[in-house]
Amino acid sequence: MLENLLSKKLSSLKVTVGHDDLTVPYAGGEKIFCAIAEIFPQADIFTSMATKEWRERLKGRKVLTSFMQRIPFKRKLQRALFPFYPIAFESFNFTDYDLVISSSTRFAHGVITKPETKHICYMHSPGRMFWESEVYFGEGSKLKTLLSPALSYLRLWDRIAAQRVNQFIANSKNIAGKIKKYYGREAKVVHPFVDLERFKLNNRTTEPASAEASVGRQLNNYFLVVTRLAPWKRVDIAVRAAKRVGVRLKVVGGGSDKKRLQQMAHVEGKRSNVEILGSVSDEKLVELYRNCRAFIMTQEEDFGITSLEAQASGKPVIAYSAGGALETVVKGKTGEFFSPQAEEALAKVLRSFDPGKYDPETCRANAEKFSKERFQKQILETVKTVADS
Repeated sequence: MLENLLSKKLSSLKVTVGHDDLTVPYAGGEKIFCAIAEIFPQADIFTSMATKEWRERLKGRKVLTSFMQRIPFKRKLQRALFPFYPIAFESFNFTDYDLVISSSTRFAHGVITKPETKHICYMHSPGRMFWESEVYFGEGSKLKTLLSPALSYLRLWDRIAAQRVNQFIANSKNIAGKIKKYYGREAKVVHPFVDLERFKLNNRTTEPASAEASVGRQLNNYFLVVTRLAPWKRVDIAVRAAKRVGVRLKVVGGGSDKKRLQQMAHVEGKRSNVEILGSVSDEKLVELYRNCRAFIMTQEEDFGITSLEAQASGKPVIAYSAGGALETVVKGKTGEFFSPQAEEALAKVLRSFDPGKYDPETCRANAEKFSKERFQKQILETVKTVADS
């Protein structure tokens, strides 16, 4: 269907589609990259480095990698290698390409093209590490102080690199605002998509139930957090609030903050009401979404696809009132907000939360606005406009 939407002019262009790096599992940013690449099945792929698993996934495509691909133990050293990413992307030779589409969370938009080559960047977020380092590293971080010269260099490079892009596409109004602030550039907003086939209503829970009726049942008796466990995600707020109120909480995800959260959840001599599950299978994740009382999002997300996964499963969302959540959650209809970003504010919502107030079909309908088909169509329309200009 997408190929039918491609104009003759667009079909004749030599295109390459890229992402920062293809080294992590099939996560949010990578899903967006793949959806964009699907629109252009003949396009080459570029990235700083790619694992064997990703090369297998992209079998049949020409994959261009940088010098970083040859670095031993690059996956383990990935964080330490961040100063080399700008050099890696500027080293690509795109002389033969008519159109470059980058999917960037930090660096992929930094490629250099000839003047007549069009470059469109889908920006997930300007690099938090160097633009929002206080939040990324935490207040008073010694590592941030140590890296201060490198972070200053990256901010300067990033600002300059952003001027080489013909058209920015932001994943939310939130990110469009940051692109304007940090780069002085306007951006078109195209929201990401949720996997509506994977996340569906649970037939056992399509009928709203009162808070009292759900108490003691096996289903709907826990709140759920799904995120990468990093300090800036502020999952500790949910852990402390759940312990304070005495409600069950399940936390899914891996990351550097996992051990600290496990210690926080531990209760000496008895079973804790908070479970840090770590990473789970795709099947288990679907089950956890379908059977939870509500989904909790404690962080300021650039967009927050997990909130839509919950709503697609018919579940309401309790979100920190900032960032992309303001564009995906409808207060009083598909969820509630808490503010400030603190334990007390979340605990207040948890105490009075009634899951019976939220209709699963309404939550699902809201998620259906963010389909993959809508996403790809809007991306293609933007590409057509830029290519024809």
